[in-house]
Amino acid sequence: MAELPWARACADFETALRRRTSLDTVVAPLGVRDELSGQLPTSGRRIPLHFTGRHVIAGPFGGRADVQACARCLARRWQRIRDPLIRDALETGGPTHAAGTPPQLTDFAVDATAALLEQLLAESANSDGSDIGIVNGELLAPEDSESFVYQLDLVQARILRTRVLADPDCPDCGFPDRGTTWAPIPELPAAPRSKPGSSRVRDADAFDLPADALVNPVCGVLGQATIAELDLPTTSSVLGVIAERAGGRLYEVFWGGHRDTYRRSLRTGVLEGFERYAGLRPRGQEPPLIAAFDKLTEPALDPRDCGMYAPEFYEQDPETKAFAPDREIPWVRGYSLRDDREILVPLVLSYYHCEPHAERFVQQCSNGCASGGSLAEAVLSGLLELIERDAFLLTWYGRRSLPELDPRSSKRAETRHLVDRLAMYGYEARFFDTRLAFPTPVITAVAVRRTPGLGALCFGAGAALDPEEALAAGLSEIATDALHARRRAERDEAELRAMAADFRQVVGLHDHSRLYGLPEMAQYASFLLDRPRTDLLPLKQAFGDVPPRTGDLRDDLAECVAEVTAAGFDTIVVDQTAPEQRRLGLSTVGVIVPGLVPIDFGWTRQRAPIMPRLHALTGASAPNPAPHPFP
Repeated sequence: MAELPWARACADFETALRRRTSLDTVVAPLGVRDELSGQLPTSGRRIPLHFTGRHVIAGPFGGRADVQACARCLARRWQRIRDPLIRDALETGGPTHAAGTPPQLTDFAVDATAALLEQLLAESANSDGSDIGIVNGELLAPEDSESFVYQLDLVQARILRTRVLADPDCPDCGFPDRGTTWAPIPELPAAPRSKPGSSRVRDADAFDLPADALVNPVCGVLGQATIAELDLPTTSSVLGVIAERAGGRLYEVFWGGHRDTYRRSLRTGVLEGFERYAGLRPRGQEPPLIAAFDKLTEPALDPRDCGMYAPEFYEQDPETKAFAPDREIPWVRGYSLRDDREILVPLVLSYYHCEPHAERFVQQCSNGCASGGSLAEAVLSGLLELIERDAFLLTWYGRRSLPELDPRSSKRAETRHLVDRLAMYGYEARFFDTRLAFPTPVITAVAVRRTPGLGALCFGAGAALDPEEALAAGLSEIATDALHARRRAERDEAELRAMAADFRQVVGLHDHSRLYGLPEMAQYASFLLDRPRTDLLPLKQAFGDVPPRTGDLRDDLAECVAEVTAAGFDTIVVDQTAPEQRRLGLSTVGVIVPGLVPIDFGWTRQRAPIMPRLHALTGASAPNPAPHPFP
């Protein structure tokens, strides 16, 4: 009954608009029901208007016919970026609900909305070749690349115009994406590198991204707004956040860019946000296959090959079920690059926020998920990330001493300058050659506070075929996070000291890196940091000359897959590309190499210390007793 006053008010508003204009409108309230459940009445050919309490949203209008957004697409996008309290109320029946008669639907609202629609018509009449106009009381708009909406603020009398992307899961207009037709690496689409030595086919700035549709307060795919960290003196960091519901809970997933200008950081951040968006759950795809592992007749990945938690974890957490080969679980299709064949992969290992808590026999993260301007680029990036995390965790839990590198030997001026900038703010940037199992350059980066105090350590890593690129990647991580480490430690000191006293309180992703803001945690990194500093290796001496590379990234990918295969591992790829990405020339994949050490977050969820690979390669009689510090 709570929504009835809103429904009546919108109906009265709709009637008043029809009297004021000659347009056939339909007004629907937003924020009074769960739009993700498909309850919104369709508008047909009438002009769709939405009322949110403070705003009137007109549209969507226009857009190319094959990707045109509808009113339900808008409603679903709008709801996904609302405050968590509102989303919980709408989606899980929380205590918040719409009540009373909306105070903003006044005569002014009628006049302002009518003026907006009339202005749209006036502008269209002055546009050469435009087909916007009134036909049988309907507002028609020209075909632009994307649909657009107008938001009228009834309090501040402001108008915002922004684009809206069609929702691939919309029950009205969504349709399954065809996905990738897999083939052996040489038969994948060509992936010419953008410039000699680059591991990209296009720089971030070269993508024609609809930035306003991706981040805006009305219907942004990646959130309402971005945060530019203007007080950070090392990098021009830009951050954003999206939220995804799984198992009744909303999980915040952050994305960001950390470049030398805010414009470049935003472009990089949006690409990372799109990658997160695609990897959280399948978008616009056919439903997964539900079957028990021991009943499958097609090749399938045994999830036990990727590592399981210790038996006591499942005993202490009755909500989480250990994997059982006779229990039905969802599967998606992947492709084995080693065997050149399709293979079924558990959904829970392919996407990381798509199953109820009880169904996650392991909690996957974005490890191995990557985007690129070609399929080969995305797979290469994801595989390199797996190699990087495997090497880092082998080093940490195996307490391996590593050769230290001299960052001043870098040929890149921007690398040397950023090392100097960190030093200006009290941190020494240290780098270590972390190649343990593969010849691919992996470099661990550590920012060490020069004077005693909070914000002691900050870790990062990078992997690339060019050691200069690997070092720059690790440096970028610590340059942004090091100065935050001191602030976080000062703000959360009591909480962090409780974690240091009981590692079981390390439960979330960010707890791992935050914990090493405490000076007393440095003892657990002594195997790496407490060694003589007189023998720093120049990059060229450590890695030799970088061999000349061909102009196609497929050759780089084939080389990396061959190295992994020679070590006895398969390389499995799941195409995660969202339909919105595919239209823009982007590919996103989840890469899985069963048997490499996986990265986990939460002290009780660590698979690395009990993986056979750790003991085989490091010979560690007892793993490092502290949680890893990877951010």
